[in-house]
Amino acid sequence: MMARATGIGGVFFKVKDTAATRDWYKEHLGLNTDDHGTAFEWRQAKDNTVKGFTQWSPFRSDSDYFDAPFMINYRVDDLPRLLDELREKGVRVVSELEEFDYGRFAHIIDGDGHRVELWEPRDDVYAEMVKDASTSQA
Repeated sequence: MMARATGIGGVFFKVKDTAATRDWYKEHLGLNTDDHGTAFEWRQAKDNTVKGFTQWSPFRSDSDYFDAPFMINYRVDDLPRLLDELREKGVRVVSELEEFDYGRFAHIIDGDGHRVELWEPRDDVYAEMVKDASTSQA
């Protein structure tokens, strides 16, 4: 079976004032924001005892982490295999695989020229990182 995306791992967007944006969303929509935004907690479809997360993060408008006004992060399984499969299909991989305690990351360019982030998460570690900052949905 082909490696695949399993969900949305994050929504990142550029704003003029990240603190003001986080504060607005905290005040008006109740998001439990910190310096990185917030993490929406949910349960895995295959096993509802396992938590998953989707990160919501405003970035400075002059950030060079991504070029467009937004970037989507997709949760994936088996990132190394997926990158190999994407390269074989001619997809442009624009970063090396990076590994952190909370998962592996890489970036590709989609068919419309947008930078896309791929994340093979370690939800157990990520859960500890955001336990006081998540906006629980489960």
